[in-house]
Amino acid sequence: MATAILQQSGTTPGKTPAAKPKTKPNRSFVHGLATNKKALVGMAVMAVFIGLALLAPVLFPGDPSRITAMASLEPDADHWLGTTAKGQDVLALTVHGARSSLLVGLTVGFASTFIGILVGLASAYFGRFIDEALSLVTNVFLLLPGLPLLVILAAFLPPGLGTVILVLIITGWAGSARVLRSQALSIRSKDFVAAAVVSGERAGRIMFREILPNMASIVMGTLLACVVYGIGAQAGLEFLGLGDVSTVSWGNNLFWAGNEGALLTGSWWVFVPSGVCIALVAFALALINYAVDEVTNPRLRKIKTPRPATAETLAPIERSAAK
Repeated sequence: MATAILQQSGTTPGKTPAAKPKTKPNRSFVHGLATNKKALVGMAVMAVFIGLALLAPVLFPGDPSRITAMASLEPDADHWLGTTAKGQDVLALTVHGARSSLLVGLTVGFASTFIGILVGLASAYFGRFIDEALSLVTNVFLLLPGLPLLVILAAFLPPGLGTVILVLIITGWAGSARVLRSQALSIRSKDFVAAAVVSGERAGRIMFREILPNMASIVMGTLLACVVYGIGAQAGLEFLGLGDVSTVSWGNNLFWAGNEGALLTGSWWVFVPSGVCIALVAFALALINYAVDEVTNPRLRKIKTPRPATAETLAPIERSAAK
């Protein structure tokens, strides 16, 4: 009797049953991210930075650029990150700098992704002349050298945060448009899209209700990449002195640190915090991007295999069968 039960369960006496991999059942996108360790770590880091950016006026009221202490003080109990060569509190500059840097990064990310979605979907859906024209414009922006174009536009446009955002959007949308067009082309040839066209659905509805939802993972990855690009490119422009030097941001903090000779004097506490913040935000967004890939790509999902059955685990089955 026990032998029959063990045979029905896929085991035989004296042999350890082979473990069969079990694939995870389909789960929602939100649930997948909520249970992914990379996503949780990335979102926790981003939540800390967003919280500091929102609470900056409360934590450090007033102008963060004002002189509050002696120049070039090392970190101590009164100034946790020391002071600059002018006597400004580095911690206040770093926390307030998160507001500008995150604002530029998120704005550039969403705007560049939105333009990429419009161009990619229109190019893939309509094809022919529209595809050729949009592809030509996209290729022109892709072939233009990014850094020189950023420098030229930032140098000739009036200084300000809006100029930085505009310049980064102009130079950052082409890459996302190319990626999204490739994905949209593969979905455009599917049967459900052809059925929607035959049934008389409008072009806008087909693009945004039929094609776009099936590109959610690639759109999310493109958005995160554009946000990282926006934060890093803003810091690069401002470090070169092409931004608005009156704005408190991580890039301007690095610019003033270089101008005031923080590297030459060994005042590491002036430039390290802003650099570490940029690196941590990029790291957090990269973790979220990897998590999105794992959740949406079945090949990247981890498959759990049950531990092989042993004599201890089979003993209760044999006893119940003997009864």
